[in-house]
Amino acid sequence: MILDRPLPTLCLAALLVGLSLSAQARVAPPGDAIAEIRRTSYGVPHILAKDERGLGYGIGYAYAQDNLCLLGNEVVTVNAERSRYFGPQQKTFEQRENLTSDLFFSWLNTPTAVFGFWQAQPQPIRALLEGYAQGYNRALSERRAQGLPGECQQAEWLRPITALDLVKLTRRLLVEGGVGQFAEALVAAAPPKATAALNSEAFTQAQARREQFALERGSNAVAVGHERSFNGRGMLLANPHFPWAGGMRFYQMQLTVPGKLEVMGAALPGLPLINIGFNKHLAWTHTVDTSKHFTVFRLQLDPKDPTRYMLDGKSLPLTRQHLAVTVKGEDGKLQQVSRDVYSSSFGPVVVWPGKLDWTPGVAFSLRDANLENTRVLQQWYSMNQADSLKALQHSVQQLQGIPWVNTLAVDAKGNTLYLNQSVVPYVDKALLAQCSDPAAGQEVIVLDGSRSACNWKVDPRAAQPGIFPAQMQPTLERADFVQHSNDSAWMVNPAQPLQGFSPLISRDDQPLGPRSRFALQRLASLEKAGKIGTADLQNMVMDDQVYLAELVLPDLLQWCAGVADDPQLKAVCSSLKTWDGQANLDSGIGLVHFQNIVRALSQKGGFWRVAFDPADPQHTPRGLAIEQPAVAAQLREAVLASAKRVADAGLGDNTRWGQIQQASDGTPIHGGPAELGVYNAIQSVEIAPGKRLVVSGTSYLQLVTFDEHGPQAVGLLAFSQSSEKGSLHGSDQTKAFSAKHWQRIPFTEAQIKADPQYRVQVIREVDGAKVALSKP
Repeated sequence: MILDRPLPTLCLAALLVGLSLSAQARVAPPGDAIAEIRRTSYGVPHILAKDERGLGYGIGYAYAQDNLCLLGNEVVTVNAERSRYFGPQQKTFEQRENLTSDLFFSWLNTPTAVFGFWQAQPQPIRALLEGYAQGYNRALSERRAQGLPGECQQAEWLRPITALDLVKLTRRLLVEGGVGQFAEALVAAAPPKATAALNSEAFTQAQARREQFALERGSNAVAVGHERSFNGRGMLLANPHFPWAGGMRFYQMQLTVPGKLEVMGAALPGLPLINIGFNKHLAWTHTVDTSKHFTVFRLQLDPKDPTRYMLDGKSLPLTRQHLAVTVKGEDGKLQQVSRDVYSSSFGPVVVWPGKLDWTPGVAFSLRDANLENTRVLQQWYSMNQADSLKALQHSVQQLQGIPWVNTLAVDAKGNTLYLNQSVVPYVDKALLAQCSDPAAGQEVIVLDGSRSACNWKVDPRAAQPGIFPAQMQPTLERADFVQHSNDSAWMVNPAQPLQGFSPLISRDDQPLGPRSRFALQRLASLEKAGKIGTADLQNMVMDDQVYLAELVLPDLLQWCAGVADDPQLKAVCSSLKTWDGQANLDSGIGLVHFQNIVRALSQKGGFWRVAFDPADPQHTPRGLAIEQPAVAAQLREAVLASAKRVADAGLGDNTRWGQIQQASDGTPIHGGPAELGVYNAIQSVEIAPGKRLVVSGTSYLQLVTFDEHGPQAVGLLAFSQSSEKGSLHGSDQTKAFSAKHWQRIPFTEAQIKADPQYRVQVIREVDGAKVALSKP
């Protein structure tokens, strides 16, 4: 084809994107990547390579040996192909309809956006991603020849992947704390009088997912400094609470490039680096923050046309993006379903019935700061390589690639660091006062979209336009401790409160969650007892104390004493009296009653005897106001309801918690709801009367200390390495977690080779290419 005139810029860009994607889809020519995969107990891989491509090759290969189907399924999701293979009305792991998911990812992962992200990556990150894809593909080819696992044995959707598939997975991760929670709202948005795809049940589930976000992706963390640790060096407890299945399921591994990288920890699917871990010099972890990563803009629409909006007095058109996905009909035939997504200069228009409605005069547009965050992979790779706390801190402040989590870290010398420095819209108190809608509250920040002056501020110190520079976000260095459990930055260490920040970053004077209060109380009691040891930090998780029981159970039992003659209440009160106040496997049925009662009271509120006092956040609120008739009446109603619920479930007085809450393989699991102050937070759902399945909670446990020989670590991956039922490592660590048996984590060469399950596999990319070419 001969071009006799220049292509328009947009056409040229589209052509380049198309050519690049086409090239990526083809199998890359074989390189010289070599990886040595040494496996230790529980099948944990320790991957050694001479460069990033070889390292990525080893990671992708090892991951596919353990989780081939999981990653393949997630690739289907981020490529918007679930409706094609599974039908439009089936649900994703997150319980979102496939059609909604596909339309959302069609919008998120456009070729232009994906290729733009790829172009922004430095060469080492590209090499890691390319190597990962090729390593996965080699394992796929080998496993096809051996026989695929049951989870995807006959799967027509299982295919080789490309580096751009991994980019799409990364972009999904980025928006988890923002527009990813508004998929239904984005897909359903339609102009007034147009046919809107509103589904009340879908929005109810979406709201539940938003409310559960911090619980299902929450975390605990404690970094102990030299003033408090048993040996005068640093200690770090990492206790992230993440899903036990799906695209957010951690994977444990060690990565080594001699002279450049040596890091151990856990990573999310498709990421060729460590998210939470340690190296020779330091250890770090993350907790989901309370910062805002998006805002909504209230658009004033043109009275003549609801698809135009007024900005600074001018009428501007909403841009319209046409989305089309392939769906499998009930007859098995494929057809196209399309939607239009409208966007203002701020971002896509979203609709949430009763909250964010598109009327003839008003619409709402959402801007997510992480949509422009192309630095996230480089950020974690830089952290993996950090040789000091200063280097880690400098990396976070310069790159600003952390999407929606806090960072807590400690070094071998016993210095601790807390950073609330994720990607946050630069909306300070002054801009809020001038532009926000007070009626909208603080849950979702709504700004005036009719004035460009209400858009996010720009600071040249920030890594991208429109976000806060790191210098304006909370940071705390201490020699005693820092801790965090998904509250704001305010009480990370009560000796040095972090105050005065924009409400989008951190809010002062808000009630602390019960896990934070438990951690601060436990750390205070340990200070009185002396120095903190490894067993002390392990026990914070493993004693399974229900902190809320300490606050309300005495009053609850006092109320029970006053109604002792009521036969309808006697059994429940008796179980509460004999309950040990914990969520252990052998904890009695009183735990179930306590959960039911507290949840019933919390739905109505107003039950505290002592209200929250900002001057005493560690000890308020507390107590049940049983002397108030309204509270006593609510309590009676809650106890009767719990008695009926337990009886209907067929649970008896001798039922134990471990008989109720279990993993998918039937392993009994201790721990309980985060909202009850159980530090070992476990989220489970009822799957049958008297049976609950664990879906989220304590995931990768890591306790790192340091001595003269370097890091000494113990821990567990609570749900085990493999998601495949037929794997030897599909439930081995789960059973160890159930038994509260933490394992030593091998790190040095001597520790790795001394492991009783040590085995080695060397893979070369050129050999893998021969394998792939020999198969149909």
